Amino acid sequence: MLASIAKAVYGSGVIGTDASSWPLVATCSRGLEEVLGNELRALDVESVAPGRGMVGFSGDLSSVYNANLRLRTAMRVLIPLARGAVQSREDLYQLSSSVSWPELMTSDQSLVVEVAGRHRTFRNLNFAAQVVKDAVVDKIRAKDGRRPSVDRENPDIRLHLHVSERGITSLSLDSTGEPLSHRGYRPRGGPAPLSETLAAGILLLAGYDGSEPLLDPMCGTGTFAVEASLIATQTPPGLHRQFAFENWLSHRQTLLEEVTREARRGHRDAPQPIVARDRDQRAVRATQRNLKAAWMDRFVTTEVSDALDLTLPWESGGMIVANPPYGKRIGDVKRLGRFYRGFGDRLKQHATGATAWVLCGESQLAKQIGLRTSRRIQLFNGPIECRLMRFDLWEGEKERN
Repeated sequence: MLASIAKAVYGSGVIGTDASSWPLVATCSRGLEEVLGNELRALDVESVAPGRGMVGFSGDLSSVYNANLRLRTAMRVLIPLARGAVQSREDLYQLSSSVSWPELMTSDQSLVVEVAGRHRTFRNLNFAAQVVKDAVVDKIRAKDGRRPSVDRENPDIRLHLHVSERGITSLSLDSTGEPLSHRGYRPRGGPAPLSETLAAGILLLAGYDGSEPLLDPMCGTGTFAVEASLIATQTPPGLHRQFAFENWLSHRQTLLEEVTREARRGHRDAPQPIVARDRDQRAVRATQRNLKAAWMDRFVTTEVSDALDLTLPWESGGMIVANPPYGKRIGDVKRLGRFYRGFGDRLKQHATGATAWVLCGESQLAKQIGLRTSRRIQLFNGPIECRLMRFDLWEGEKERN
């Protein structure tokens, strides 16, 4: 496939045309770039270079498959096709036309163009998508007299266009399809305060690898519990889903099966307890359903319990991870402040020896926990700027912010 891409983009301005190793990009939530970079290094790919909301790297087709199967914090894996300065519709059309599209798809296949970013010429991003689509269609129609169709729901080929106010525009082939945060265990469309990739990123930032017990005292739909069990059992998160690359002309099913077998090889039982609690019985039932859908239910204990009655399920130590409510309406901060103070007191008094990691999207609420942080990390939960705070709960802890 990479040989086809090299031929398709020859002369388009993309650096490198070696079919055995190709520039690739993995996107992620802001704040997780270094974590994602470490994940990629563990896959033994080359030229890992974290940026803003992305990490560049290089690899072959097996690297594309591996990245989609194994990465816990990435959203998409993209293959750059063309990049250049764009100031007008004609510029964008010419950039898009520089790719030899008949090498990548046929007129019998469908496509969709997804656009991100901001550009003064393309204030309506649908217009930019239309220009790219026109270039693709014209190129293929010139070859065989027929044009591919557009399918926004289930396309064969997904293209990703990123436009910038600075005028630099990049066009990439999306190997992922549905974002990698869509593991398949949680129904889409319902309440989702914490994405799967962000939950995994928080756990990895905390140094969680399954070697110590873990408690989520306000589990909601169980995202931390599922992601922790996937990490603890060394289970690749992409095993039970499909990817956009499976529709490519040169997709190699035998290679995918080989990569998948290798990815499964490290699976183990969770070495330490994982406990998920919530005071809402409906949330606990949702957690149980999601754990079962992820094939992780036997590794996690679920309990109905209020976080303000927190006690450790083991004698001492371990890790606590929590995503408490942030408050979105007037009066929420004052009301939730009492909860944060109570939760902080409970941590101090009943979680001796543990390390707690708390994600907070409101600075005033963070102060109400009343414990000294040993680390603060800026993260983004969607558009919400958050702080991931670490608290070391030593015996006799009395320090307050």
